[in-house]
Amino acid sequence: MSAAIKVGVIGLGTVGQGVVRLLKNNADEIARRVGRPLVVTHASVRDAGKARDCDLSGITTLADAMQLAREADVDLLVETVGGISPARELILAALARGKSVVTANKALIAEDGNRVFAAARASGASVAFEAAVAGGIPVIKAVREGLAGNRVERLAGIINGTCNYILTQMQENGTAFDDALRDAQRLGYAEADPTFDIEGMDSAHKLAILASIAFGTPLDYGSVAVEGITRVTPQDIQIAQVFGYRIKLLGIAKRSGKGSEQGIELRVHPTLVPDNTLLAKVDGVLNSVVVRGDAVGEVGFYGRGAGGDATASAVVADLIDLARGLGADARHAVPALAFQPDAVRALPIVPSAEVASAFYLRLKVADEPGVLSKLTAILASHDISVEAILQREPRGHEDANVALITSVIPQHRFDHAVNEMRALPFVREDAARFRVEKFD
Repeated sequence: MSAAIKVGVIGLGTVGQGVVRLLKNNADEIARRVGRPLVVTHASVRDAGKARDCDLSGITTLADAMQLAREADVDLLVETVGGISPARELILAALARGKSVVTANKALIAEDGNRVFAAARASGASVAFEAAVAGGIPVIKAVREGLAGNRVERLAGIINGTCNYILTQMQENGTAFDDALRDAQRLGYAEADPTFDIEGMDSAHKLAILASIAFGTPLDYGSVAVEGITRVTPQDIQIAQVFGYRIKLLGIAKRSGKGSEQGIELRVHPTLVPDNTLLAKVDGVLNSVVVRGDAVGEVGFYGRGAGGDATASAVVADLIDLARGLGADARHAVPALAFQPDAVRALPIVPSAEVASAFYLRLKVADEPGVLSKLTAILASHDISVEAILQREPRGHEDANVALITSVIPQHRFDHAVNEMRALPFVREDAARFRVEKFD
């Protein structure tokens, strides 16, 4: 067997340690797949004395990550430090030396990936990033390569395990949002500062990457419309269940319009999903992505979307791909964003106000006669029909709750109707409003 391929790992946190373990534990199987051994020879660590859950024997550790990126005698580099900087500078330094890189860094790819991929093309190197979306689920390869013969019409996914865990606890146990969040933090599913997850930004990063691969558009994180889960209550989850839905935080990318007016929708938000669909049944910290292609129809992917070993699985798969092509000009390999670089083109982003869907609305209202008739009259005046409606009587001196699901309409029509409802003297507040997606 030929000489080993030398790998450098920047960062020995949870994912970096998982990569080292996996390459050592499955060394024989990986060598059979590649045709030669794949061995970690260098790693950068901020604290060399810290105990780690992996065998570092035979690995040279460096305190300076940039030294590893620029100078270490390695064939391939893995970046696991996360964030935009210094990860960007480390990757660009490695690419400048012609070293191909594997990264799990969804923030960097989503926000600065166009620049990173241009640098890779200029040097003849590659950047692989399967682990940036949905952890151990190989959804990037599936969309980029397995569905390459399809025109992808839409994709939708549960792509943040923290939010899915919180919503599952609220669904199954009636737990309040704050209590479910604290439980997620206690179990290590949520960070001490969970803003990035619960406000939807993590999902938006992943959606931007998937959409670019699905539609052949430049990465455009800034155009994703984002709403987090902080306004979801156990009451809304219970009412949704009565209506036959479950509430999930979804990332949705979808073609919209026809011909010259065609654009794409990019949105992350809490969504009512019919309870007989795959996405409704994905609970806990698991992830799932459902893709519709014109030839294949609908295909689904499901599994562990986070965690050191699951993410390391995707990183090592990328390493194996790069190792197989080592020495070849990466400019002739599978394009990073699925389409040839000169064929990647922007499509108009459909404004949120124009995006059509059904809507769930819950209002707090005074308990008095005529409430429902006046609310439905306003909806009718905007040519909005009601598919389901529920009125819950007040307890004691509390206000009553009216919840309804509308027909499919553009958001601006729904917003105009809700604004009129707000002006009614018996309406206390519009307590919740979420999109409803049936995926017909």
